[in-house]
Amino acid sequence: MKFIRQLKKKDLSGKTVLLRADFNVPIKNGKVEEDYRIEHTLPTINYLQKNGARIILMSHLGDDGSATLAPVAKYLTKFFPTKLEKTLEKDKISAILAKNEVVLLENLRGNDGEKKNDLVFAKKLASLADLYVNDAFAVCHRAHASVVGVPKFLPSCAGFRLEKEISNLAKVFKPKLPFVVILGGIKFQTKIPLIKKLEKNADKIFLGGALANSFYKAKGFEVGQSTAEDEVAYLKPFLKNKKLVLPVDVEVLNKKTNKKAFKKAEEVTKDEMIVDVGSEGLKAIAEGVKKAKTILWNGPFGWFELGYKKGTLEIAKILASSKAFSVVGGGDTLASIKTLKLMDKFGFVSTGGGAMLDFIGSGGNLPGIKALK
Repeated sequence: MKFIRQLKKKDLSGKTVLLRADFNVPIKNGKVEEDYRIEHTLPTINYLQKNGARIILMSHLGDDGSATLAPVAKYLTKFFPTKLEKTLEKDKISAILAKNEVVLLENLRGNDGEKKNDLVFAKKLASLADLYVNDAFAVCHRAHASVVGVPKFLPSCAGFRLEKEISNLAKVFKPKLPFVVILGGIKFQTKIPLIKKLEKNADKIFLGGALANSFYKAKGFEVGQSTAEDEVAYLKPFLKNKKLVLPVDVEVLNKKTNKKAFKKAEEVTKDEMIVDVGSEGLKAIAEGVKKAKTILWNGPFGWFELGYKKGTLEIAKILASSKAFSVVGGGDTLASIKTLKLMDKFGFVSTGGGAMLDFIGSGGNLPGIKALK
């Protein structure tokens, strides 16, 4: 794989570069609400500009392609002149680039060819440039046109951020021991293969959030109105693994009375919904990471959308005070760290959630990374 740091001025001057960024950021009232992913793409953009390249940025926003990247284009003008372009007309784009403006293509998922990895669409994108750079780690687990299609038609390389993601996440493959894993959230399908992969090296795997609810259900506990998988029989073999640790206590919300309470996990009733981890569960995590030298954390332990963030924020504080090399990722996880202003207290904060999990689970073999090799 080639990296952008290997390209010099002679390689970039006068060239048009198609840069796959990940600007899938929270937008509120037409403004960028959180800029972590944008911020970490800037070094690659600055390097290209410094070495005389003309830049076409492309990204998606949301899942269905209906959202506009106009707020992102406006935000980018804080750093350099940026023009949002809704068409793929080469002459029109070239005219904008000639004015030393950066072009941001409108939401890629507005074209059906993006998610279908349509090679006609990929070739159309590639025709706009001389070189392709991928700096969007968070979509490298997607076999989409802008991720795996375009590299078929252009010389390609990884940007600075993508290189950082690869090198730092790879440290989890051979972690310094003791190694502690903390997994929460709701994405069962990405986390079960990950558990299988990590249990070989991990000393402890703490589970929380909706993920833990399915395990409670597999143990025969009542989970009431909680989010959990329908079929959990396949999880029963995991219950024999002493490395897996479920919170012994949880916070619940009674759907009929709207009252909250803390109780043992096995005491949840049919009218209740598990919304957060309890104090004993947090104490177990604090004790479990005391001697850790490597920590991996992905996913919240409470229902973020309903405002149950206390447990997740406490986990962030616990890990921030640890001397271990900590790797963290996921949208709500990242939000917790930023809320507490603890970004500099972790070894590495990934820009990816699902991509981070898939990278580790696959041993680094993501479609977007393989496409650059």
